[in-house]
Amino acid sequence: MPGTPNRTSQSRLIRSALNQAAHPRPIPTFQRSGARLRYHAGCPPSAGVLRQPLGRSRLTTSLIEIAPDSPQDAAVAAIAEVVRGGEVAAIPTDALYVLVADPFNLNAVAKVFQAKGRAPTRSLPLLVDGVEMAEEYASRLSSSFYLLTRTFWPGLLTVIVPASFKVPLRVTGNSGRLAVRQSATPLVASLVTALGAPLIGTSANVSGSPTCRSGFEVLGTMDGRIRLIADGGSLDGPPTTTIDITPSRWRLIKAGGVPAEAIETCLSW
Repeated sequence: MPGTPNRTSQSRLIRSALNQAAHPRPIPTFQRSGARLRYHAGCPPSAGVLRQPLGRSRLTTSLIEIAPDSPQDAAVAAIAEVVRGGEVAAIPTDALYVLVADPFNLNAVAKVFQAKGRAPTRSLPLLVDGVEMAEEYASRLSSSFYLLTRTFWPGLLTVIVPASFKVPLRVTGNSGRLAVRQSATPLVASLVTALGAPLIGTSANVSGSPTCRSGFEVLGTMDGRIRLIADGGSLDGPPTTTIDITPSRWRLIKAGGVPAEAIETCLSW
């Protein structure tokens, strides 16, 4: 009868079904291998370090391990290479995990906004290696700035100041104001030194969501959105305090690790 399988065909189908039942296809899983996460259980090496979810761009997100208080030279070099290439990385700092990128590469700036789902009218903070670098990219710094940085830098205080012409308007959210901070994390200092320039240093999260506290939280949020995650383990510290000192009277923008009372005491000296 046409369309009806003969005995030979039926035997082949039965043997195939029994073979699949006895030897099911392996399910892909993540496993640490050195400093990376790799696919196992039959996934091809060409799949990259991490497979991308459906519906996102085909960006491969790599993950390396790092000690933020004593970063390995190779790890710092890997992050620096990503930043120089115009991509976005996530790193651990004293203010939880942050996204870092080149503030003078407008494609990289756009990738940060895209990764966070952040409105382009919002500014992006910069990480600097000290007051001298802040002076280079800010203008008309007041005595309040020097009092605050002498007391709280390096540390958890982000200060909004007038931006100089060297800073792209997209970084300032077209506001002409710049948020700067010197982190107390050796990894950040090493990275800024390696690049010889400030870094975008904005919280590693989708805008409106809590900042990620571990490399795997960043992975869950930013997989397929950024190029590299430096996993420094779980962090328990507070976020930064952000203040604006461009008005005549300083203004608290976001509460964090530096209490408003301490700022008020500092500026009343």
